Amino acid sequence: MKNAGNPVILPVADGTSLSAYVARPSGSGPFPGLIVFQEAFGVNQHIRDVADSFAAEGYLAVAPELFHRTAPAGFTCDYKDFPLVRQHLSAVTEVGLEHDVNAVWAWLHRQPQLRPNAVACIGYCLGGRAAFLANSVKPFSAAVSYYGGGIAPDMLKRAPAQHGPLLFFWGGLDKHIPPERIAQTIQALHAANKPHMNVEISYADHGFFCDERASFHPQAAREAWALTLAFLREKLSTTP
Repeated sequence: MKNAGNPVILPVADGTSLSAYVARPSGSGPFPGLIVFQEAFGVNQHIRDVADSFAAEGYLAVAPELFHRTAPAGFTCDYKDFPLVRQHLSAVTEVGLEHDVNAVWAWLHRQPQLRPNAVACIGYCLGGRAAFLANSVKPFSAAVSYYGGGIAPDMLKRAPAQHGPLLFFWGGLDKHIPPERIAQTIQALHAANKPHMNVEISYADHGFFCDERASFHPQAAREAWALTLAFLREKLSTTP
């Protein structure tokens, strides 16, 4: 897909600034907003394509670069070169992510195209964890997490602070996220009485949604995409 979006530079409260890819729907709106959180490999072609796909569905989509404190703007990395991203991944902190979420949220709410009470977030891998954190920081209408490793155990303290309903996707063949971590995440949400949906696709692996990865599973990706659109449509349609 040819990307039609544009980058913006956003100030962050800790004195840094981040670059974010923005994909706008056609028309004047107002449109629901969607923050798209990256995988560990940057706001690359795949993530830009995802943002564009959501824009085509009528969402004002923005994908912030979460490595902006340690990597130059526009940083991406090949999926086979994980050691290169490890230093940037290890430098991501909850406090830093909170600042980033606040910056992107504020930017979205300055956009005249936005329907301000209808903003969701979605993330993949690292971004799946970021979406869980974001939903505890701001009053999102919904949050979607694809194979978000690291939510359990470190972020389970944020379960009682979740705002919008959550949708989780996990791959049944995923060796990176132990089943007990998934169970801990869901148990914490049950204990906090937070609305959520939990989807395990038994024949999918980690990264199954990304068509640039060896683990891409076309059928699972299509099914997850349809469920994601239905979930967001339902949760955001109930807000004014």
